Amino acid sequence: MKRLLAAILLFGALAAPLQAATPADDEASIRQVVETFRVSLIKKDPATFLKLFYSDTIPWIGVTTDKSLNREKAQKKDPKQPDPAKLYASGNPRKFIEGIANSKTAIEETFDNIRIDSDGDVAQVWFDYSFNEAGYKANWGKESWHMVRTTDGWKISSVIWSMEFNPVPPPKRG
Repeated sequence: MKRLLAAILLFGALAAPLQAATPADDEASIRQVVETFRVSLIKKDPATFLKLFYSDTIPWIGVTTDKSLNREKAQKKDPKQPDPAKLYASGNPRKFIEGIANSKTAIEETFDNIRIDSDGDVAQVWFDYSFNEAGYKANWGKESWHMVRTTDGWKISSVIWSMEFNPVPPPKRG
């Protein structure tokens, strides 16, 4: 009986670090992931950015709004040119941050109305975003991440977003 009790206590002591944090701790940790994502784009920091993800082959899917698609179709100069795609699903976190890191313009993504739902092991983060290049609001929409809590902390396991493209062209750069 003493061995069983000792085994239970030892297991409990070892398992304690893997128990879910409090909801407030989860929310603070997840909000820190959101902030690290934001800052790593501004700093064009692939190493920090990629550490936020479960892997760099997660689902990474953007959906262009019908309004933006219709506007792009109407602006086509060559009718033989294919219609713009509704879904953007060929990207991944690595391609995204490498494109930003290689860009000569300042890039920032802002997040508003952040909502988090978590049970301590999985979470969904939902927010309004705006993607800005050199101060120009290029596109905006809704974005959602699924997240998993690993032994290394919260990791993003999927990213989906809608894209409304700015109908006003960007200003000419000198």
